[in-house]
Amino acid sequence: MQARFPRERVKIEGRSKNYVRTGDEGGRITHSFCPECGATVYYQLDGQPDLIAVPVGAFADPRFPAPKVSVYEARRHGWFELTGELEHYD
Repeated sequence: MQARFPRERVKIEGRSKNYVRTGDEGGRITHSFCPECGATVYYQLDGQPDLIAVPVGAFADPRFPAPKVSVYEARRHGWFELTGELEHYD
């Protein structure tokens, strides 16, 4: 799960290492991760250069808002259930 923010509202501090991969549809994704523990801290999609995506688990906030959009549903684990009103994309 990720949260996406307008780039101009994100302040990035500290060191990170990058790993670039190509998605299923050919777009490149740059994962920026902590060089100490290896956790992904944020990532950027070439197709959406005005946004920064942050894994929701990085916030450690149990009150974080529920998702509004679901993607790659065809790949989800069978035990995972989607609830609430969401935009759906396979």
